[in-house]
This record gives sequence, structure tokens and C-alpha cells, in this order.
Amino acid sequence: MSNPDRIAFFLLKPVARACKEFDLLTEGDRVAVAVSGGKDSRALLQLLLRYRRKAGCHYDLLALHVVGTAAGFPDLRPELGPWFQAQGVEHHFTLLELGPDESLPLNCFRCSWNRRKALFTAAVELGCNKLAFGHNADDAASTTLLNLLFTGKLETMAPRVEFFTGSVTVIRPLIYVPEKELAYYGRAAGFPDHPLCPQGLTSKRAQMKALLRQFGRDQKQIRANLWRAARQTMGF
Repeated sequence: MSNPDRIAFFLLKPVARACKEFDLLTEGDRVAVAVSGGKDSRALLQLLLRYRRKAGCHYDLLALHVVGTAAGFPDLRPELGPWFQAQGVEHHFTLLELGPDESLPLNCFRCSWNRRKALFTAAVELGCNKLAFGHNADDAASTTLLNLLFTGKLETMAPRVEFFTGSVTVIRPLIYVPEKELAYYGRAAGFPDHPLCPQGLTSKRAQMKALLRQFGRDQKQIRANLWRAARQTMGF
């Protein structure tokens, strides 16, 4: 096996664990994968394609990218279009539409809210019942810290959340995969290594991830403890 194939082989284990533990994928699903263009979302798309072959569970996959030029982000269609075609996957681009009261630059909350609105709208229009995000184990841990330190709540990202009375379900198949391993896979697969968000290195979430990295080898146990505590509180 080539290097990316060998790494993917091991990454599929935590992906399969999450899919089975939280019933993320079922026969006949039509899954929109939110692909920003970064390493996590690209890895998610490729791993779900591999998992479909391995698990023998038939589900439709399509890639969905929000074009954020209205918010000042670069147009990645010339880069992502050929890459999607090389994966052999159905793909769609949807424009980020901002209201007249939206001023630039968008803060993190407004940017995320508008992007998710675009993704949900497109997923429904394309007949998808699942919307997959590339949030990983470090994202879950940093979310727990953010909520605990800034809102006083012990909550994290749920691996499965239903919206619109169950017509669309958000799933996070990478929830057990550490960010470091996704970065390793991304380098082996030749994914571009550039931040897609101008505030990605200075946001509160980035600060939480930097805090976790200070614990070195203890990160793994800390992530597990945060996850277990948040799960007990949230009841999933």
C-alpha cells in the first residue's frame, strides 16, 4: 500500500467506531459532505468513500462546497472542481449569500452561521438526509473547553444531531480522529496546507487548541476525559 493508503487504513478504524457507535450511516442515505477545501474535510470525503467500500453499506455521497467570495474568501472552485472529479464523486457549489445588514469582515459566529445556512439549504434542495462535517477529536475537546470557560456549560460537539424534525441529520464521522493524524494523512495525500480562515490562528478555538498542545503527551488522556465528561452531561 502507498503511504496515504496505509494511513487511511488506520484512520478508518476510529471512523468505523464512530459510525457504528452513533449509527451515523445507514443503507440508502444520501450524504452531503461539507468540503471547505482544508485537510479535514478533504480527508473526510476520501475516508467515507473508502468506508463505503469496506463496510458494504450503500449510501450516496456528494461533495458540497460553499463559495465564500461574498465574505472576502478566495474562490476555490478552480482548485476543487478538478479534485472532486478525480475522486469520482458528485459535487456541487453553493454561493454564500449575505444580507444587506451584514458588514465585513464577518466575525466567527456570523461566518459560521451563514455558511451553515447555505449548507443546510443546499443539502435539502439536493435531497440529502445527512450532512457530514469534518470536525475531529481536537475540535470536540476545544469546543468543550470553550463552552466550559466562556459559558460555564460542560458541552461538546454531538456526533449526530437531527434538524428540521429529522429531515436532515448532521454527522461527524471524524469525531474520534486526532487532528495530528489527519494532518499526517493530508501531507501524504498532497492536500494544500494553508489556513482557509483569516482568523483561524487567532480565534478562541485556536487558543484552546494551543492550550491543549501545551500538555504534550497528556493530550490524548485529556481529550478522552473531556469527551467522557461532556457525554455524561449531554447524555449521548
